[in-house]
Amino acid sequence: MFPTEFFLTLLRHPATPAPVVRSIEVHAARTVDGGLEFAYCLRGDMARLLIPEPQKPGCTDGLWEHSCFEAFVGVRGQPAYREFNFSPSGHWAAYAFSAYRQRDEALRLLVPPQITARLSAGRLELAAVVPAVVLPPMAGAATLQVGLAAVVEAIDTIDGSHSYWALRHPAALPDFHHRASFALELAPPREFA
Repeated sequence: MFPTEFFLTLLRHPATPAPVVRSIEVHAARTVDGGLEFAYCLRGDMARLLIPEPQKPGCTDGLWEHSCFEAFVGVRGQPAYREFNFSPSGHWAAYAFSAYRQRDEALRLLVPPQITARLSAGRLELAAVVPAVVLPPMAGAATLQVGLAAVVEAIDTIDGSHSYWALRHPAALPDFHHRASFALELAPPREFA
């Protein structure tokens, strides 16, 4: 479930210090059945980070207020997108948006992702598989634009306890919803192409 190599490196937003995080790397791919799989690897001083403890998995709001990993998924050329939050605790959240920060409250994304996390000295790894049924309409046969991100909460930083990481930061303040931060494009699986 955890890849031996990570292909993408998340960048810290310049407005958020993170002296105890060395790096965050991500692997993202489409599955043969049209879903998505993600694997995140955070390297740093784990004793100085607030990492949520394992709990019974479930859908929970507000995960971004603590250390978590995120993915934003849209179809190229379409304003609608999905947001997925994965906590090392096993909790998750999924949201549908019709356009930039416009929640589609009528659409409930309640099919859970599969989440696996492991913590070791200097390293936190989290893998998540998102089923195709919760992706935007037409996602199976379309090129997806994906924003990969992380929120990291530290115990003892002076300039703020949270740092924000993404593939690209197009705004002066952290904004994972900004479509320009959806910097990864994933082609459809061959079965759908």
